[in-house]
Amino acid sequence: MLSPGIARKCFLFLLLGALLGTPASAKWKYFRAGNSADRAAQPRGGFALMGGGAKQDAAFRFLCERASGGNFLILRANTEDDYAKKVNKEIQAVCPLNSVGTIIFTDREDSDDPKIVEIIAHAESIFIAGGDQSNYVRFWQDTPVQDALNRHIAAGRPIGGSSAGLAVLGEFSFAAIIDTIHSPEALADPYGNKVTLSRDFLSIPLLAGTITDTHFAKRDRMGRLVVFLARILQDGWAKQARAIAVDENAAVLLEPDGNAKVVL
Repeated sequence: MLSPGIARKCFLFLLLGALLGTPASAKWKYFRAGNSADRAAQPRGGFALMGGGAKQDAAFRFLCERASGGNFLILRANTEDDYAKKVNKEIQAVCPLNSVGTIIFTDREDSDDPKIVEIIAHAESIFIAGGDQSNYVRFWQDTPVQDALNRHIAAGRPIGGSSAGLAVLGEFSFAAIIDTIHSPEALADPYGNKVTLSRDFLSIPLLAGTITDTHFAKRDRMGRLVVFLARILQDGWAKQARAIAVDENAAVLLEPDGNAKVVL
């Protein structure tokens, strides 16, 4: 049996957790380099569609500069702590910023934490990292994190993604819920169980009716992208659909007015 003193402490701990709204199972981590306090900044809109690979400096500069010296936030899933800290410092070296932070998600319960929503709300620029896009769909869709990201976009703030991070920026995406799929397998069976498509995740008006793909030529993804487009039309998700396919070490920098350029 707990002593009265310990019981009171346990009660206060549980009460504080309830007031903060933090799920007991939340395991997310947050690493921040730079200033610990936020500061006012006026970000400029834009979208960085990055095809994956290590050479993406021009796209990172695009996102950094549009943060206007504010807070740059990276969103990841299931990443090593040391790697996240290393990338924070690398981004900080690209351009002057108030801070560079990384949130590492580990499961869906993390996305119910109001602290994460607050961090997203104070970000001037957001970058969604590579990895496995099924994590982003499973962890974020229909959660406060999805709502916070869409508020960021609606406010005209810059956002970008590389590889898996780019895969979830369009209205439609290959969710990779079961596993990735290669072109021969997709072409052989367009309704195979690995052809897992999702929609209505992030609301970027310029990417309405669009699906994105990455590592395009390197991984021979033309066949599977044709299947994805055919499925979108055949399943009645859209009357017209288009695709933006980006190769490794390349990026499409999209302006709010729709103008775009490719950088290598």
